[in-house]
Amino acid sequence: MKIDRIQVLRGPNIWSIRRKKLIQMRLDLEEMEHLPTNKIDGFRDRLQLLMPTLITHRCSEGTEGGFFLRVEMGTWMGHVIEHIALEIQTLAGMDTGFGRTRETKTPGVYNVVFSYLEENSGIYAAEQSVEIARCLIEARDYNLEECIRNLKEIRERERLGPSTGSIVEEAVARNIPWIRLGRNSLVQLGYGVNQTRFQATITGNTSSIAVDIACNKELTKKMLDEAAIPVPVGDLVSDEEGLEKTIQKIGYPLVIKPLDGNHGKGSSININDFETAKVGLAHAQNYSKKVIVERYITGYDFRILVINHKMIAAARRVPAHIIGDGALNIQQLIDKENLDPRRGYGHENVLTEILVDKDTNELLEKLNFTLESIPKNGEIVYLKSTANLSTGGTSIDVTDMVHPENIVMAERVSRIIGLDVAGIDIMAENLTQPLRESGGAILEVNAAPGFRMHLAPSEGLPRNVAAPVVDMLYPHGKPAKIPIIAVTGTNGKTTTTRLISHIVKNNGYRVGFTTSDGIYIQNTMLTKGDTTGPVSAEFILKDPTVEFAVLETARGGILRSGLGYSSCDIGVLTNIKEDHLGMNDIHNLKDLTKVKRVVLDSVKKDGWSVLNADDEYSMRLLPDLDSKVAIFSLDENNPHILKFAKEGKVTCVYEEGFVTIKKGDWKIRIAKAHSIPITMEAKAKFMISNVLAASLAAYLYGFEIEDIANSLRTFIPSPVLMPGRLNIFKFKKFQVLIDFAHNPAGYEAIEDYLKNVEATKKIGIISGVGDRRDKDIKECGKIAGRMFDYIIIRNEKHLRGRTEEEINELLISGIQEAGRNVTYESIPKEIEALKHAMSMAEEGTFITALSDVVTNAIDLVQEYQNREILEKGNVN
Repeated sequence: MKIDRIQVLRGPNIWSIRRKKLIQMRLDLEEMEHLPTNKIDGFRDRLQLLMPTLITHRCSEGTEGGFFLRVEMGTWMGHVIEHIALEIQTLAGMDTGFGRTRETKTPGVYNVVFSYLEENSGIYAAEQSVEIARCLIEARDYNLEECIRNLKEIRERERLGPSTGSIVEEAVARNIPWIRLGRNSLVQLGYGVNQTRFQATITGNTSSIAVDIACNKELTKKMLDEAAIPVPVGDLVSDEEGLEKTIQKIGYPLVIKPLDGNHGKGSSININDFETAKVGLAHAQNYSKKVIVERYITGYDFRILVINHKMIAAARRVPAHIIGDGALNIQQLIDKENLDPRRGYGHENVLTEILVDKDTNELLEKLNFTLESIPKNGEIVYLKSTANLSTGGTSIDVTDMVHPENIVMAERVSRIIGLDVAGIDIMAENLTQPLRESGGAILEVNAAPGFRMHLAPSEGLPRNVAAPVVDMLYPHGKPAKIPIIAVTGTNGKTTTTRLISHIVKNNGYRVGFTTSDGIYIQNTMLTKGDTTGPVSAEFILKDPTVEFAVLETARGGILRSGLGYSSCDIGVLTNIKEDHLGMNDIHNLKDLTKVKRVVLDSVKKDGWSVLNADDEYSMRLLPDLDSKVAIFSLDENNPHILKFAKEGKVTCVYEEGFVTIKKGDWKIRIAKAHSIPITMEAKAKFMISNVLAASLAAYLYGFEIEDIANSLRTFIPSPVLMPGRLNIFKFKKFQVLIDFAHNPAGYEAIEDYLKNVEATKKIGIISGVGDRRDKDIKECGKIAGRMFDYIIIRNEKHLRGRTEEEINELLISGIQEAGRNVTYESIPKEIEALKHAMSMAEEGTFITALSDVVTNAIDLVQEYQNREILEKGNVN
């Protein structure tokens, strides 16, 4: 067996619209294609011995143990690997549960698909599932524990922390999209101008001044003291002399902590002698030169969480500890405590495993204990000096017990410091009494407080503390998304995208759009190249200036990693034609339709799918789309159009020379096609089709007919607005057309246009695309033979796995099948081919260059145009 390829899908995809996070592994079983599991001696027994938990996999049998039954009866190794990949993730604390294994059209090669939670964990699971299968086949040992440990470590490196994750989950529950910015915990909620950002529990609204104040514990204490908030007495020191003076002033017991520490790092508590104080000073200065020394307040450690200046939750925090039973030693009691299923590695569970460290040993030493000591029955032994959950502490929810005066005080504190999300640490006997009565004090105020103690306390009610954060970021009525129109299809995508973007821009929106030639905001190109995949879509959605997105969405990006957006308002499918077939398991138009429909399946239920009624495969999608549907056609008597009219539905048609919206039998004429420049005086039928698609999408979004019409009339076809889309350059004796047509459907569209072009001679410059099927390349040659009088065959810049000779032979074969006596020659370089065509042009010649590198061709033709203009000026 071998892995041919592992792909990470991150958005709606061909396997699932709802399950966006999938690994797709292309697996070649090689000799194992002939060995199902029931033909491998002892395979089932070895599998069950290694992974007994697979008993829970019901598989297609629908009962517990169903998967093992399938293995016993005989199933293919791809299916087994799918289940192993899912189970090792589950054992590592990532229960995902979705998988599919499908054979490709290549015998023995399978797509093994399964869900993941963390990307790199999913990739590792894919690789290890194959290795596990190999070991089981060959009866070799496999260290499953090491695999699970590695998966957990990868997960902890990659995953969002519990606080960040809880806010993301709350946003998702409200249908607010999110994007992770980088590999840390910086997250964007929403799209474009409606985005907000947060990192951990610091939001885009958090004042940097407030964070600075909170990080400066001495300043925080001073400001609170001046506002009559109870705080411990103490001072700031930086050496032993200052430490001694402070102790003389405030007495024992003490707390020593770094000025700008966090998570309890560098802190020492309940210090009662000078020697211990000096050790505490040195420990704190590992984190900060200046150190806070203050009176130790006895009582319990409480945390009050205030969000948007409202108290949301309160918890009592208990340091990691064990309770003696008179029999087990401290290390054994720690091990026993770590067996609690609520404890896990890092942040995977409600509680964290207790690890023995320097702090633990120092605390035990003070009690004259070692790890081998046996505490008395019922004796509590604290193992950490602070109560942080990250070091194994526990929490008890006390939200409903907080005295109203303490609530008011906590909310005042958040405003005094200026934090929108504040964690207020209090030491007191209880919170049921006002602090001024209980003798308690506020120890510090934390920016970016952790949420885990409130989300999943070890005792008491869990609190959804993420909800008020999202309420604050997106108060009632504030949108999170921007409108998205997605355009897919075989031909016409870029032109339709540009047309819609032009209409949107003319209606006052700042539009961002992606095309096969670049990413644009308004009409400024920001990135050049084929930008029709998910990364480019995300580029637009991350831009904080974009108010409206129009996204050309090509098959390659969908197959490679899914869509770059969760849903769209309108999805446009221009057509489904033969192109790129025979690649990436897409062998026919039915396969291609499955890919293109991903865009339509991502349309919101109250959104619109816009389909081409003249396209057979597009119309096959009509019965099972979840969104509302509208269609367009070059023929108002198209049977689908007539059916929609009878049902009172919306369509867009070309009738009596007009681009017309129809609602049932009512007609709303937008503009005469002849007056729309892009249609080339209504001679370019394929451009009219693009106009219909764009007009219908714009109308369905809600733009006015008059605004749509004005936009169509002001969209002037040019190399700037539409590079490589029917660009015509006029010379004194001849004309040159440059177009991106590269498949039979595109060639046919050009052929249809050239029928309306009067010329003494039609010269064509063509090439074959190496990654197309033989029949497609040959068909392009045949169409060229029909529409040109003279043909120059040039070579593609990228041969994509073929030789020049192969491609040219197929083109020539097609030309000869056209049934016309057409002269042709071969000139390898495109620029030389263009120069040759223009040098042989006579009066009335029309040259058509069907180019894959339109920029080079356009630059050359414009250079010739400028030269002709200069020569004419010199003559005058």
